[in-house]
Amino acid sequence: MIQALCKMLLAIIGWQVDGNMPKQDKYIVIVGPHTSNWDFIIGVIARGAIGEKINFLGKHQLFIPPWGWLFRAIGGTPVDRRKSNNLVDAVAKLFASKPQFKLALAPEGTRSPVKRWKTGFYHIATQADVPIVTVGLDFGRKAVVIAPSMTASGNIEQDMQHILDFYRCIKGRHPKDIPDYTPPKPK
Repeated sequence: MIQALCKMLLAIIGWQVDGNMPKQDKYIVIVGPHTSNWDFIIGVIARGAIGEKINFLGKHQLFIPPWGWLFRAIGGTPVDRRKSNNLVDAVAKLFASKPQFKLALAPEGTRSPVKRWKTGFYHIATQADVPIVTVGLDFGRKAVVIAPSMTASGNIEQDMQHILDFYRCIKGRHPKDIPDYTPPKPK
């Protein structure tokens, strides 16, 4: 019933889903570009329309009253971005502990323009040995575009360029440039 309702909602707002999620029990989904609060709403409706239980991580402020219960009910887990909490290891352990687990993340980590995308999703996928599914919210075509899944090769520079190339054809609600991948500076 929820799936039918979400399909109807997508049709009413003029959106469609192009592509399919993989038929696997575990994967990490990266959704972008993240430029508006509408991204989350469209993403939740699309997730319902495709009938997949996909969890997400969100900033901890979303999970306080009065709406915190709703974000948890739809598969959210709060993350406190003010402190370092070894999120990659924690999420990789979540994947290891569950027979079925799918997780969606926004690689920018914010709606604001960034010079460099966060790579935690890549490290989670590598550590948990799960595929990466790139999903674009294309406001230009009103389409949720799902690319075929990919396996992290271990060559992060090459894989990130491949991922970013996918997003270069996706128009966010508030278009912004997709950055090139530049490795982090050594500490």
